[in-house]
Amino acid sequence: MYVIQNGTLYTMDGQGVLQADLRMENGKITQIGTNLSTEGATVIDAAGKCVTPGFVDPHSHAGGLEASGEQDLNEMTNPLTPELDAYYAINPDSKDFRLLIRQGITTSCLAPGSANVVGGWVFACKSAGKDRVVKRPVALKAAMGINPKGCYAGKNQAPMTRMAIANILRGYLRKVKEYMDKKEAAGNDPEKLPPFDMGLEHGIPVLKQEIPLKVHSYMHDMMTVLEIAREFDIRITLDHALGASDYYEELCDPHVQGVIFGPTCEPLFGGEGGKLDPWCCKGLDDRGVPVAVMTDSPVTVVNMLTYEMGEAVRWGMDPIRALAMVTCGSAKILNIDSRVGSLTVGKDADLLIWDKLPSLHTDAILEQVFIDGESVYQKED
Repeated sequence: MYVIQNGTLYTMDGQGVLQADLRMENGKITQIGTNLSTEGATVIDAAGKCVTPGFVDPHSHAGGLEASGEQDLNEMTNPLTPELDAYYAINPDSKDFRLLIRQGITTSCLAPGSANVVGGWVFACKSAGKDRVVKRPVALKAAMGINPKGCYAGKNQAPMTRMAIANILRGYLRKVKEYMDKKEAAGNDPEKLPPFDMGLEHGIPVLKQEIPLKVHSYMHDMMTVLEIAREFDIRITLDHALGASDYYEELCDPHVQGVIFGPTCEPLFGGEGGKLDPWCCKGLDDRGVPVAVMTDSPVTVVNMLTYEMGEAVRWGMDPIRALAMVTCGSAKILNIDSRVGSLTVGKDADLLIWDKLPSLHTDAILEQVFIDGESVYQKED
């Protein structure tokens, strides 16, 4: 049980910015106010400090891709592997999670890699704690462009081209629709049910708009994805999204659950990866398009989300709106905002104490991290 006193709370909900105390117990935020009782609690004086929600990274491969080259998140054997589930790939003891905590990342959206047109289920996971799964699944992973092409063109098999990728994705969604129709027509008659197919089962929540299709996509590939989303009436997130500033009006579409931009440290490459436009974060946010930024961990540098926020602010974004891209906004895109993303009574006690606001000052020092109300990191003096 902890009481944080005298801090500047960036609640990232309707309460706004408060000078207040915060009490957490049994893994939840239980009170926010002034002069809270400290009975039975460990007291932390946060005078002069900024208290923010824990960061929510909406696109990561932490715990599944190792620096040694070992990896369990990219099944490069078939362009269609929707039956897979990232949950079974993650090493919960990976050092990646300790590094994430030191970046302030308390929840990550862990996804299969992007070699395949459809890669499998995605889930949300805490960086520490006893019950780390926040939601499973949060999305079905898909990928366009250079990654599937680069994987399969060398094998002289489809998809070697963008037209094949679009056709494979459409074909998969069509089969899911047919499978759903057959199941509905069968009713309670097991004799009429189609043979069970895990890959098609994993697509059903997408067609029911229960989870989005999470699509690795750049530049004009985003328009292909949007066309397919409209055709099948599904929701999508556009991940990486370099070049999104070319499509502001098109992305103001209800099928777009969110644009997850970055990482800005990514090396540029010809064609689809030739435009790096961090100013699109402000442009999308100004138009009401949900926007977040990612680490793409573990391939990026420490404090990537802080740098992403700082870059957006450098291009004119309000610092609190930038903070939303890694807290409440990111959580909402992932449909996990009932638990994380803001300092709200009843939500998980995942929070960070900084010496200054990290979205405005990229040299801000992270002093303490709490996950589920437990201190998991404290800066040494």
